[in-house]
Amino acid sequence: MTNDKDAFWQFESAYWFQQLNTSENGLSQQAARDRLLQRKDGGQGQSAFRRDFVLLLHQFKSPLVLLLMGASIISAFLGDYTDASIMLAILLLTGLLSFLQERNAGKVAERLRALITLRASVLRDGACMEIPAHQVVPGDVLMLKAGDLLPADCLILESNELHANEASLTGESYPVSKEAGVVARDTPLAKRANCLWEGSSIVSGNARALVIRTGADTLFGNLRKSAEASPESAFEKGIRDFGFFLLKVTLTLTLFILLVNLFNEKGVIESALFALALSVGMAPELLPAITTIAMSAGARRMLEKKVIVKKLNAIQNLGEVNLLCTDKTGTITEGAVRIAATVDSTGQDSAFVRKLAFWNASFESGYTNPIDEALKALALPSEEVVQKIGEIPYDFIRKRLSIGVETATDKWLITKGAFSQVLDICTTVRLASDETAAIAEHRQALIDRYDQYGSNGMRVLALAYKRLTHAEITRADESEMVFAGFILVSDPVKRDILETIETLKRLSIDLKIITGDSQNVARAIAVQLGIRQPEILTGKQLEAISPEALPLLARKTHIFAEVEPQQKERIILALKKFYTVAYMGDGINDVSALRAADVGISVENAVDVAREAADFVLMEQNLMVLAEGVEEGRKTFANTMKYIYINTGSTFGNMFSVSVASLMLPFLPMLPKQILLVNFLTSFPFLTVSADNVDEEQLMRPGRWNIRLLRRFMVVFGLHSSLFDIMTFVTLFYILKTQASVFQTGWFIESICTQLIILFVVRTRKQFFKSRPGKYLLILSIAAFFVTVTLPYTPLAWQLGMSPLPIPYLLTMVGIAALYGLTGDWLKVWFFRSDKHVEGHSRFPHVHGNSSSNKWRGYRATHARR
Repeated sequence: MTNDKDAFWQFESAYWFQQLNTSENGLSQQAARDRLLQRKDGGQGQSAFRRDFVLLLHQFKSPLVLLLMGASIISAFLGDYTDASIMLAILLLTGLLSFLQERNAGKVAERLRALITLRASVLRDGACMEIPAHQVVPGDVLMLKAGDLLPADCLILESNELHANEASLTGESYPVSKEAGVVARDTPLAKRANCLWEGSSIVSGNARALVIRTGADTLFGNLRKSAEASPESAFEKGIRDFGFFLLKVTLTLTLFILLVNLFNEKGVIESALFALALSVGMAPELLPAITTIAMSAGARRMLEKKVIVKKLNAIQNLGEVNLLCTDKTGTITEGAVRIAATVDSTGQDSAFVRKLAFWNASFESGYTNPIDEALKALALPSEEVVQKIGEIPYDFIRKRLSIGVETATDKWLITKGAFSQVLDICTTVRLASDETAAIAEHRQALIDRYDQYGSNGMRVLALAYKRLTHAEITRADESEMVFAGFILVSDPVKRDILETIETLKRLSIDLKIITGDSQNVARAIAVQLGIRQPEILTGKQLEAISPEALPLLARKTHIFAEVEPQQKERIILALKKFYTVAYMGDGINDVSALRAADVGISVENAVDVAREAADFVLMEQNLMVLAEGVEEGRKTFANTMKYIYINTGSTFGNMFSVSVASLMLPFLPMLPKQILLVNFLTSFPFLTVSADNVDEEQLMRPGRWNIRLLRRFMVVFGLHSSLFDIMTFVTLFYILKTQASVFQTGWFIESICTQLIILFVVRTRKQFFKSRPGKYLLILSIAAFFVTVTLPYTPLAWQLGMSPLPIPYLLTMVGIAALYGLTGDWLKVWFFRSDKHVEGHSRFPHVHGNSSSNKWRGYRATHARR
């Protein structure tokens, strides 16, 4: 049967019912449960123990750490058990600390994924029920509708006007028609019309399908295994490149120190341990953990603000966003759709139109939408017995939905949809007198009435009908119909939308609306938002604009109206020339735009395929919630950058000074175990940076990765740190004339103090005393300082190669560190002020002065004055 599954499209459904021991009514609950348990993962994925074990090993994968561990073991074999044990213990504790933090971060990510688990409708014991998509098994029968994402490879049992998007597999973005049947074994993938594949989605129509393959056995599962890694964000690439840069500097310096110490006839093992400990101290080994912890902490805070993070690495991108594109429904407007009126072709209220609209909405079996729900709630004066005889589902080409119904006396075809598309299939019009007339002489009047309704801010659907003489309906029946009237839909602008837009502007985020509604509706919305002369670009105008001209025109546009689904992606790509773009959508027609945007945002009640394409899911369709999410993204970026600044400033300067001093001293300036202890003690406060407070000023601008700024920071603050290290070196060796143990103890204290101080200095762009640090960062920093200054006076001191410092010596070290902090704070204010034009600003500095954003601002102010 395995070979048959590889080409299951060549067999009829009866064959697979027998092979899979199932039927058209699906599996029983017990049979499905048994099959799920037979899978290797039981539908739950990799075991928790295996994940934790791999993560623990991951903490020690650095070549530098492995070399140091190996050298420590060799040292133990040569008799230096104490030092070797201490170094191994410190390395293991540092790795364990990082493991515990990353493990907690991973659990946060798992809980977030569980909140938005995809679900599938299946037949179990003959009844339709919803289950988590990962619990679908071979033999299940899926009930599919528009908007569903396929959880398995399936054979179609029956379908109605079914179209699927298979772009993830074939690269072809245009929906393909699907129907039940049998095709030859050697049929190409794109032409297997009787199959549905995991990872594809239903664009229109509905179907029943038999599950043949699941999990790693599916076609999409095989592709996923060959391309497991998610696309790398700009921030991640910057982190990786900078990490490699620091690693190269570290290895070069390490090799240099090793060769010089060997040249000075110091012991091979001692020199190797010192050089490797120095390299571990300099390398940004906590950077992956800090980044992960910062993102998971951000995800946890965003969840409290009703934003679910699907992809942790997208948090950094959200912080960079300076343009939001969205539809108006539910974001700009209330989203509480109300049927304002059902009128005939002359604009008179019509019970006949209301009845036809109610029937059309009630029997529609595709994905639910607010307009149909509102139509279903209409009260009809009489309850006529009506049966559904057929359906032609809505799609984005025809832009209409047709339902066949049968009453006691007649068969009807009722079509509801976009005005132009319904008008085009009508040859007659129903007048107020219930008589019909040729539509040609009334066409312009209908268009004028449609435009007037749109200018009043109403969304308008058209309704048509015809009597049938047959029960089977097809698309060919959508012709020679009678235009019945209009359905007027009201969705008022939110009361607090002006305040919300102002909040976005305060965060340096511009707003553009992309809608399928008419330009008249768009203009009415713009006026309500305070824009008296809005720049509107329609889908028809877009078709005539060249790719080269579109970015500039799009940048000036406030609202894109009458936009086709495929045009949304083109708009987003054009805007990305000038902005970092977030797109917010919840429908099938939003999927391509969600994927094209830098950040895709959907809502909790969106169709499956839209939620799957998004990076974030809002639990409330509210732009203010999104604004809070952007702030959290910027907070995550800022906290990650704090660690990088610390590592490139004080740590680099300290270790560079130690390496230089080792060339001039007759003894090592710090023992290998002391260097590792410096690394270990500072790890505690450094790991709490992810939860640190961030200044309000930093949240107002998008944060961006700036390698030039980082390199300049490393040079300026590295030299500043080295200057004070040399001051320490001169004070201890030449002025105080200390011996090896006292010198090493003094420098150990000064190194930790300067690293703790620089943490408080660079965590803010203001003077350090004007910014309140996070609670845990402050507590652990004080604890690390206390341990550092008391350690030389404890019984552990001799094992660590330390000696008690005379109190004047200790105060001298603390005083040098304090002076370092004060001058560093002044240097920081000067540095970021001089680099203000590049630090944290958009890579498109001209964006915020464009005419579009100025009009939003200016007309909002005018509106507020009125």
